[in-house]
This record gives sequence, C-alpha cells and structure tokens, in this order.
Amino acid sequence: MNLVIKIYLALTITLVSSCLLLYFLPYLGKRGKRLSDLLCYAPALDLLLGYFMLVPLIVGWLCAGWSGIVTALFAQLSTLWIWIIFHELINYQTRKEPKISRTLSRIVGSWRNHLAVWITLLALPCFWTVRLAQIMVYPLLTWLVGFPKYQAHDWVNVSRQKFDGLIGYDLIWCLYCDWMTGVWSLGTEMLRNVESFWCPIRFYEDKKCENCKLDFPDVDGAWVANDGNMKDVVELLNCKHSQVTEHSWFGHKSRLSTTQPVNKPKNCDR
Repeated sequence: MNLVIKIYLALTITLVSSCLLLYFLPYLGKRGKRLSDLLCYAPALDLLLGYFMLVPLIVGWLCAGWSGIVTALFAQLSTLWIWIIFHELINYQTRKEPKISRTLSRIVGSWRNHLAVWITLLALPCFWTVRLAQIMVYPLLTWLVGFPKYQAHDWVNVSRQKFDGLIGYDLIWCLYCDWMTGVWSLGTEMLRNVESFWCPIRFYEDKKCENCKLDFPDVDGAWVANDGNMKDVVELLNCKHSQVTEHSWFGHKSRLSTTQPVNKPKNCDR
C-alpha cells in the first residue's frame, strides 16, 4: 500500500476514534465527566487542540515531508466531516429545527456562506501563534517588568457545546469561534499592558485613536496627548508605575486598590 494512503488511513482512524472517545467520555461516570470538563479549559484544552491540529501535521512531516503534511490536512478534514455527519445523524430529530448555517445561507447565499466559513480556517496559524506567545513570551514579561499574571482558563475555554440546539456543522464552527475569541481577547488584554507601560502616547491619527480605544481604553484620555513632550511621558510613567509592583495598564482592576502618591504629577489625573 502506498505510504501516503497508509498515513491518511492511520491518521483518520486515530482522529475519528479520539473524537468518539471525547463524545462518550461524559457518559463514563463521574471521572469521565470531570475529565471531559477539564479538557474544556486551558491548559488541558491547549494539549487537546494541539493533539488534533498540530500533532497530525508533525507526524505527516516526519513520515513523508511536505506530501505527509498535505495528507495530514486531508485526514483532519475527513475527520471533521465524519464527526459532523455522525453528530447530525444521532441528532436526526433536530433536522427541521432552526440552524445557523441554514439561516445565513439563505441570507448571503449557500456557497458564499459555506466557502467563507471554511476560509476562516486559514487564520488558524495566526491564532496558534498568539496562543504560543501567551504561553512562552508573556510570562517572561511578568517576571522581568512585573506585568500582571492571568489565569488562561478564564479566557481560553470552550462551552458552546452546552447550548441547546447546536448540532454538527453549527456546533463545530461555534466551538472554533469560542476558542479563537478567548485566545484573541487574552492576547489583547496582555497587549494593553505592553502599550501602556512602554508607549503611553496617543497616536497622531485621531481616527486610529478612536478605533483603538475599544481594545486599548487607556488611549482615550489616559495616554499623553500627541502634542505633549517627553517630560509629560516621564511624569505619567512615574505616576502610574513608580509606586506599584504590578505594572498593569491604567484601567486594570489591580489599579482600583493602588494608592497613588500624594504629590502626584498633573498626568496622574488621567
């Protein structure tokens, strides 16, 4: 048998079997339920998703180079469709109930909707890069300059499988969104600390300030104005960081209990 076919069959069978194990895990008593719940939160979720998304690619590469990676991708896509079909078959009684994919296909067109959904998979490397940076890079900053620590499981988790009516195709994409939204939100929270610590200066483009203030609230009145000077920046840094041990962004919850210096510079009013 051709090596590529062997790799494809081995990976597909392994991944499908793993999916079935995950599906039936909550039915294996209290321990199974606890393990199933644990796998919904980082860091266990990172290991689980790495097993399904990254390990097959590594195995494919080690076995057959680039052709092995392509084969692994086909095995992953096959597994995805097998799981979708399986889940929709065992929930056959819901076939006529409202569906997200069906509704959006009616609104924007079936092929446009489904093609667009699958195109979002191209963003996976981006989200994995962000997640790896959270695991490997950000902890160095907490150690070196005292950035606040975060409990990743409060951000990186999945729970939409508990929502009644999400079946098969709808469920898998909602879980994908569930994961990537948490990863992106945690990354944004970490980046707030970076910006307000090293570069608390408003942008010269007002439109950029307006667009960024949702994700970086300190840009709206807390950072030094773009027509200020370096003395203002130094005063702001002294005010916001000289009397604290945790150097968080200015709107962080840890700031609520921080006592600001009595003789505070003018920029402390920001």
